[in-house]
Amino acid sequence: MISRRQTLGFAAALAAGPAVARAEKPIIVNALGGLSNPNLQIGRPAGPAADTSIVDFDARGLRDAKASGLTAVNITLGYVAGPQEPYAYTQKTLDVWDKIIADNAADLTLVRKAGDIAKAGADGKIGVIYGFQNAVQIGEKLERIDEFAARGVRIVQITYNLPTLLGDGSMAPENRGLTPLGREVVAGLNRARLMVDLSHSGERTCLDAIAASKAPISINHTGCRALTDLPRNKTDAELRGVAEKGGFVGVYFMPFLNPTSQASAADVTAHIEHALKICGEDHVGIGTDGSVATIDDMEAYKAALAQEHEERKAAGIAAKGERADTQPFVMDLRGPDQFRKLASLLRARGHSQRVIDKVMGRNFVSFAGRVWG
Repeated sequence: MISRRQTLGFAAALAAGPAVARAEKPIIVNALGGLSNPNLQIGRPAGPAADTSIVDFDARGLRDAKASGLTAVNITLGYVAGPQEPYAYTQKTLDVWDKIIADNAADLTLVRKAGDIAKAGADGKIGVIYGFQNAVQIGEKLERIDEFAARGVRIVQITYNLPTLLGDGSMAPENRGLTPLGREVVAGLNRARLMVDLSHSGERTCLDAIAASKAPISINHTGCRALTDLPRNKTDAELRGVAEKGGFVGVYFMPFLNPTSQASAADVTAHIEHALKICGEDHVGIGTDGSVATIDDMEAYKAALAQEHEERKAAGIAAKGERADTQPFVMDLRGPDQFRKLASLLRARGHSQRVIDKVMGRNFVSFAGRVWG
């Protein structure tokens, strides 16, 4: 029900005209990204591939993230792949980020409900959304879902690139569907009102999870396979299934958007436009899969990335289309201006401000409300 105060506020905004409406601070939500300073990676000794306990967070990364206008971001915590014991390792990364948020309370806040995102923006803070990019840390102990939910986790990706007890990742050639345990985990996530994320999943696992879930689901960072036929991208059937369930699809700024594995801003807009065509304007957003901090020495950073790729390849978690000479970002769509530039590119393509606002963050907030409340 709309209160009298809200009614008066709407009337005042209408009387003031469109200038006041556009002065409203935009909501920008990165459905999968980071707050890191990538410059800290340069020259660092090699560590386990996909090690989320290495937190390249500092004042520089935070400053650039705030300068970008970012309202909220889903960051990856917990076990993704590697030799670590998944459950204990996940608890360690949650402890690390609890402390980071506590130590930076003037700038960061933990997001538990959809309304926390708008509040973060109004308070001049960045909302931090705790998310997993694998679910093996849950395993067969379904009570851990409630435990992780109590700790603030709000997004759980069912698989990474490899097969697990829950289903197959995008690089598993067998393309099995969701396993019986996977179905139990999806049901448990539904009960706990956590987002079920199908990024990185194999096609059959994704379609099975869409059918099995009682709540809207998401693919928080992906591209469109109709434009670039790589396993990390989703088919039209998967995209359409998510939308028909009331879910959300986030397009990433990754090399998988182009068959050459060297993606551009034009590729990002093309994949967003295809997703809009398949899913409709209420179900598409962004999940860049990267941070926003400026890289000072690009050649040195590329060398560090090449080393990281070799580690990922040796660990068996590298995706098709991922090479030593590719970067996990789009060269002409990076740094603190990336969101403003993307909005300008979409505007130049003829998209209305209404649609742009939805893509940049409002669709994610609406989806979060349907899941988290």
